[in-house]
Amino acid sequence: MSGVSRKEFLGLGAMAAAGWSAGCAPGDGQGEGSDSTTAPDLVVVNGRVLTQDDTVPSATAFAVKNGRFVAVESDAEIRNLIVAGRTRVIDVERMTVLPGFIDAHSHPSGAGLNALKNVNTNLGSIARIQAALRQRAQATPPGEWIVGYMYDDTKQEEGRPLNRTDLDAVSTEHPIVVGHRGGHTGVYNSRAFETAGVTVDTPDPFGGHFSRANGELTGKVAERARGVFDVPSTSTREERARGVAVICREMNATGLTSVHQTGTSRDAFTAYQDAYAAGELTLRTYAMARGGSWSALMDAGIRTGFGDDHLKVGSVKFAADGSASERTMYMSTPYAGRPDDFGILTMTQEEIHDVVERAHRAGWQVAIHANGDLTIEMVLNAYERVQELWPRANCRHRIEHCSLVTPTILERVRDAGVIPAPFYTYAHYHGEKWVEYGADKMEWMFAHRSFLDYGIPVAPASDHSPGPYEPLMALQSMVTRKDFQGRVWGPSQRITLDEAIRVCTVNGAYASFEENDKGSISAGKLADFVVLAEDPHDVDPDRIKEIQVVRTVVGGDTVHEA
Repeated sequence: MSGVSRKEFLGLGAMAAAGWSAGCAPGDGQGEGSDSTTAPDLVVVNGRVLTQDDTVPSATAFAVKNGRFVAVESDAEIRNLIVAGRTRVIDVERMTVLPGFIDAHSHPSGAGLNALKNVNTNLGSIARIQAALRQRAQATPPGEWIVGYMYDDTKQEEGRPLNRTDLDAVSTEHPIVVGHRGGHTGVYNSRAFETAGVTVDTPDPFGGHFSRANGELTGKVAERARGVFDVPSTSTREERARGVAVICREMNATGLTSVHQTGTSRDAFTAYQDAYAAGELTLRTYAMARGGSWSALMDAGIRTGFGDDHLKVGSVKFAADGSASERTMYMSTPYAGRPDDFGILTMTQEEIHDVVERAHRAGWQVAIHANGDLTIEMVLNAYERVQELWPRANCRHRIEHCSLVTPTILERVRDAGVIPAPFYTYAHYHGEKWVEYGADKMEWMFAHRSFLDYGIPVAPASDHSPGPYEPLMALQSMVTRKDFQGRVWGPSQRITLDEAIRVCTVNGAYASFEENDKGSISAGKLADFVVLAEDPHDVDPDRIKEIQVVRTVVGGDTVHEA
């Protein structure tokens, strides 16, 4: 028996009986020598269990007690632990069982709140976007903002992006913004520009850009230039907590059991705590602080790791350049067809040095959004500097996205012990955008193969809402690098299916210092797992994303069942 023998399991059960709760559903047998105090709460049998534990790579069954795996072995061994009336038994009928998937860079709280409050513009055509916004405008008093979300400029039937004139046709009485799903640009109408006092002659701020064409504002605004628009938040505390609950259910349905919530504001921290208190936080959350929330936590003496197995303070997160999907990331070479466009830098080297020093010396893990190669080098400069001046063991600083790399960058990342978190669904989902980078550059983007070859524990990252969070789509994307049209982007960066599964489980846990508690189906670890209708190894790689998620379990409790 993996980790704990039958005799050891019974002994541990007797010792810890006072602290262990009993199962709630009848089992299908009676273990010899077992009693109600040593009985597992749950056993899963008759499965194809791919544990991601190198000591026991596969099994057919496992037992769970008090929210943790306590034994991983054969059906016969595990069935012998069942106590009728105390142990719940799940027969998975030879389906495949994997550790719960981990998304190490996502924005669930914002996505959930958007779904409750704003206008979903992920509609595939400008005409449908206008209709949805017009319907909201008709129910909104003049002068109040209309906010759209999940817009994608390259996925419209009209074959062009949304612009200011399109939004003016919806309303000139309401300021309107339609945010790109990438989170770094938005499209505004004329009323919004008037409200902000922005004209075609307004200079671009550092780290931002007002798009212009033919002597007029197009409506598109990028990066820090969006800060001139005062778009009020009208959400209540109750709505924010409900938004967390909504997105938890949606992500659980795809097999996710843990997320790293990046850029957590004060309100988002409260929302997560409220959802947790209400029993609706069904994703284990590593909440990465930002801005005001980070300062407040620092002042209180709190740092990375504070919390429990369900809700924990993560790293502090900053953003140093633009977006890969919105084609604003800061690079050493220009975008295809735009010889003067190298992207947008949103932090100076001095600013990066300052925040990294403050956080590092205070004991925090640091995570900085850096897509382009030049920006990545700036972040590495800061990480190397603080380790030289104020060495800390095992700090695991991170580079969020780390999209465009070079051999020199790979060596520096490895040598510094830095964790990269590149997009895991982008190669597949955003294929039409990669023409603006070109085939040669894509051989060095989202470089999962290179990271693994250099011995770097690359983390799994959707960046939702910018990218889909579905882990099965992520497996397909990392294995095939093939987009919806069948084009392959960066074939040299393909990884094997087994490597991709490990990225989405074991490596996700490592990125948050939780490799001893999650990431594999191992005795002693948290009982987070997912049941799939088919083994991804047995299906065409181009249809991995179509596999049904039958059940998702967090701490022994089912949070999704198909």
